[in-house]
This record gives sequence, structure tokens and C-alpha cells, in this order.
Amino acid sequence: MTARQLRVQVNGQAHSVAEGATLAGLLEQLGQAPGHTATAVNSQFVARTERHTHSLREGDQITCFQAITGG
Repeated sequence: MTARQLRVQVNGQAHSVAEGATLAGLLEQLGQAPGHTATAVNSQFVARTERHTHSLREGDQITCFQAITGG
């Protein structure tokens, strides 16, 4: 039995993820370094500590970007 696929957008590009996928799983699938990547889903920041429990939904708009630090 195959898991249902959800369509999401990552930085404007279409991607498919299995139903029940988390934001952490998507970052791993994309090869993104979790410690160096900031994330937002539907324009809402998602903290690194919340990514393993943040389930993705059909049509989610995900933004991944390099976190900038300094002053």
C-alpha cells in the first residue's frame, strides 16, 4: 500500500511528500542542514525544536533560508 502524496511548495518549487511527513523529514529529504536553515510554513516561523512535530498539509508554502547572525 502506498502512502498518499501531498503537494507542497518549497521556495516556490513544487514537491511531493508522503501524508504524515514532518518539516524535519522534508528538510532531510532535501538535504538541508537543519542547524543552518531557518524555516517558515505559510509565512509562520517554525523553530528548529518544533520541526519534528510540525506535520505538513496539502498546499503548504514552505520557505527555507540560511539563518543570518551577527550584529
